[in-house]
Amino acid sequence: MASDSKTEVLYTDPNRTRMVPPPGQGERTLISSDGYGAAPGAKALTITALADNDYVSNGVVSKSHILFEIRSTGGLVHPSLQTGMDIGHGTRLPLNIALVIDRSGSMDGEPLEYAKRACGYVVDLLEPNDILSVITFEETAEVIMPARRVVNKPLVKEYINRIYAGNTTNLSEGLMQGCMQVASVKSENSLNRVLLLTDGEPTAGIKDFSSIVSQVSEQKARGITVTALGFGPDYNEELLAGIARRSGGNYYHVSRPDLIPEVFRREMDTLMRITARNLRLRIQAQRGVQMKKVYGQQPTFGSRAVEIILPDVERDSAISSLWQFEMSPRPEGNFRTMKAELLYDDASTGRCERLVAEVVQTFTSDNELIAANANKRVQSEVEVAEATRALDRTIMTARTQQMDRTLIMAELERTKTLMMDRGMGSQAREITLAMTEIQSGASVEKTLMGAVYQLDQGKTHLEQGGGAAGGSK
Repeated sequence: MASDSKTEVLYTDPNRTRMVPPPGQGERTLISSDGYGAAPGAKALTITALADNDYVSNGVVSKSHILFEIRSTGGLVHPSLQTGMDIGHGTRLPLNIALVIDRSGSMDGEPLEYAKRACGYVVDLLEPNDILSVITFEETAEVIMPARRVVNKPLVKEYINRIYAGNTTNLSEGLMQGCMQVASVKSENSLNRVLLLTDGEPTAGIKDFSSIVSQVSEQKARGITVTALGFGPDYNEELLAGIARRSGGNYYHVSRPDLIPEVFRREMDTLMRITARNLRLRIQAQRGVQMKKVYGQQPTFGSRAVEIILPDVERDSAISSLWQFEMSPRPEGNFRTMKAELLYDDASTGRCERLVAEVVQTFTSDNELIAANANKRVQSEVEVAEATRALDRTIMTARTQQMDRTLIMAELERTKTLMMDRGMGSQAREITLAMTEIQSGASVEKTLMGAVYQLDQGKTHLEQGGGAAGGSK
C-alpha cells in the first residue's frame, strides 16, 4: 500500500531545485517555496498534494483525483511589523471592517436590537489601530459612521444605537457602500473585511444574482473580502453563499435573533486568528491532462491555468481542495502531470508569498500495481465530497417541492456516519449542527446551505503537533 505522505516541503533557493526521484526512491511530489525574499522557514503556510493513485493506466483515458492541503505553520512575529497587536500567539494585522446592517422593516424589533448589540460587541474587541465603518441599508444605503480608527468606543456605540428600522431592502447599495468605506482607508497592512447582515431578498436597487456577485468579485480583486450573515427564513441563501464564495469570506445562517451576537463573535474570533489571506490556488495541467471538476468551487479559466479562490487561513488550521482530472493515454513512464501554485499574503509580514507543488505520476500497464497503490485517504475525501454534493441536490429539491424532514434527517445521518467512519470529525460536527437546527424547526434549505458551504471550505482545526482535530485532514 502506498504511503499517504507523498510530499516534502523545501525552503530553498528557487534556482536550486531538487530532482524528483523515480518510483521507490523517495518522495513523488515536489513542493518548494520561493517567496519574495522570505527567510528560510518563515512561511505561514505549507502545501501538500496527494493523488488518489501515483500509478495511472497508460492505455486508456482515466480519471485521477488530486487533493491539495494547505496548513498553517502557526505564523511568526516579524520584527519590522510595528502595527501588529499581540493576541497571545503572535501578532495580527490591524482590522479594517465595515459593518453593513439591513434595517428594512422586517428587521424591526428584536432582530435589529440584537444586531446593534452584536455591533457593540465588535466595537469592544477592536483596538485603536483598527478601523471601523458602519453602514445601514433600506430603500437606500446610509453611512452611519465613516471609516475611522476605534479610539472612542462610547461614541461609536452611540452611532450604532441610533439605527432604526426603515422600509425596503437595497442590499447591493449597502454592500457597495461598505466596500467603498473599506477601500477608502485600505492598506497592504490591514485585513479588509465587510460583514453583511440581512434578513430578506433584495427589493430595491440591483437585485439579480449575477450582477451582485460580479461586483463582489471585483472587490475581491481589490483585496476586500465579504462575510455574509443571513438571518431568519426569508433571505436568499443562494445569493449570500455566492457573495461569500466569490470573495473568499464566510457564510452563516442565523436562525434566531438572539444568535446574531454569537455569530458576530465567531467571525471576529476568526479574523483575529488569520495568518494568511487572499489565497489563490492556480493549477497548470500538462498536455493530455484536463481538469474536469473542482469540488465545491467555481474555477476561473485563464490562458494556461485554472484558478480558484480559497478562504483565509487561521492559526492552527488547514484547508483542503479536491480536484478531478482526466488523463489521456501516454507511453509508460514517469510524467509530471501538473503544477500547483499557491499565492497568498502573509498576515504577519504583509508580503505576498508563493508555494509551488509538482505532481508526478507513473503511467503503467500493470493493473495490479495500480490496484495496490490506491490512496485510501484521497478516496475517502472523494466519497465525502460526493456526499456533500448530494446535500446540495437536496437543497435544490427543497426549494421546488415539499420534503419530508424525516427523509432529510436520514440522509444527514448517513452523511455524518460516512464522515465519522472516515475519521473526519470536524466535518461530522457540521452535519450534527445542521441536524440540531433542522430538528428545532429551522429552514431546511438555509441550514443545509450553511453546512454545505462550511464543508466546501474544507477547513479543519489542527491540534498541537500538526494533526487535524477529529480526523485525518
